[in-house]
Amino acid sequence: MESSFSTPCCILTEKGFSLLELLVVLLLLGLSSLIVLPAIDKGLREREVKQSALQLAAVARNLRSRAVYDNTLQRLIFNPLENSYQSAAGNKVVLSSDAKITGIEGAEPLGDGLMQFLFFPNGSLLGGEVGISSREGTSRYLIRLEPLTGRVVVVKGNRE
Repeated sequence: MESSFSTPCCILTEKGFSLLELLVVLLLLGLSSLIVLPAIDKGLREREVKQSALQLAAVARNLRSRAVYDNTLQRLIFNPLENSYQSAAGNKVVLSSDAKITGIEGAEPLGDGLMQFLFFPNGSLLGGEVGISSREGTSRYLIRLEPLTGRVVVVKGNRE
């Protein structure tokens, strides 16, 4: 009686992948990374710009609240040359290297390129807009300071 396991009819001599197959897979991975990595990098830069705009809006809202609560005038001072802003208390914030202040409208000039927004104890403020965009100009956010209501609004995109 002959066993079917004693002599297999087909013996496989190849084990694993050939060098050519591995090179093709590596080439495909390299090409896909060339497509995907720039998109990821762009997304990270746009996230930095958005985070900078939201942080500035939070500082403006905080200054408005402090003006009402403490019944004192509060100031938000911008230095576009240094790409920074600070409150009158001296907390200076420099924007990330991916974001830049692109325009300030409605603020009072202080000299030496400095501009300020005033937050009054009655809840109103000096109205205007601050633009923050990416260095490449691909994304832009406007921080609107509404004069009578004191509302601070962040809007993505260009002026309407």
